[in-house]
Amino acid sequence: MDIHKLFDDKSELYAQARPRYPASLYQWLKSVCLNHDAVWDVGCGNGQAAIDLSRYFRRVEATDISAAQIANSPNCERVRFSIQPAEYTNFAESSFDAVCVAQALHWFDYERFWPEVLRVLKKNGVFAAWGYRWPQIDSSIDEALEQSFLSVIRPYWASQNKLLWDGYKDVPFPLAPLEVPSIELTMNWSVSQFFAYLHTWSATRRCMEARGWGFFNESFQKVSALWGAEGERTVAMDFVVIAGRKMA
Repeated sequence: MDIHKLFDDKSELYAQARPRYPASLYQWLKSVCLNHDAVWDVGCGNGQAAIDLSRYFRRVEATDISAAQIANSPNCERVRFSIQPAEYTNFAESSFDAVCVAQALHWFDYERFWPEVLRVLKKNGVFAAWGYRWPQIDSSIDEALEQSFLSVIRPYWASQNKLLWDGYKDVPFPLAPLEVPSIELTMNWSVSQFFAYLHTWSATRRCMEARGWGFFNESFQKVSALWGAEGERTVAMDFVVIAGRKMA
């Protein structure tokens, strides 16, 4: 599978519709980093995490293999975006106080990725990877979404996504583990915003290519009928964080 093509398509929508990560995540990351000079955001997509990281680190290097994602990244004085694979970069050894991966760790070649992380991470530097899983709203909407949408796109997920669904427990991890506090991710969205987010899923787009838009439109109608007239609802997502420190 040519992974970067999964994220080239609809990259503008991805930039607009994906949720932002909670401030408590970055505050915790800052607290466990000994220094805050430089951070590498790996698989940065359109730069959501990179922009937030720039509030806590003086310099952010943000890389992705998707040129379309990088093209939709915002301008930020402290962030430099570049097209580079996660497994091989032009960064010098011991360049970073932290290496971060937002919603992307499950796509990498670990035999090549971890040596690159250990090469560019400073002694006592911190690695952190995070991601969100299934949305939860209320029982009636969740059930309608499962029947009309999730069950339909299930065959179109790439196998790598299961690593995230399982909390990254099966990902090899060569650093000294750090204890991570419980972190919540919630968004206040209208039904249109919620379905714009669902549209960014790679499985959604692959299903559309194979079956057309009918299932998406039907699910939108069913969920809209249950959403109610209040406009916005709280969408909660399971949030996964793994982290470790590079020891001497």
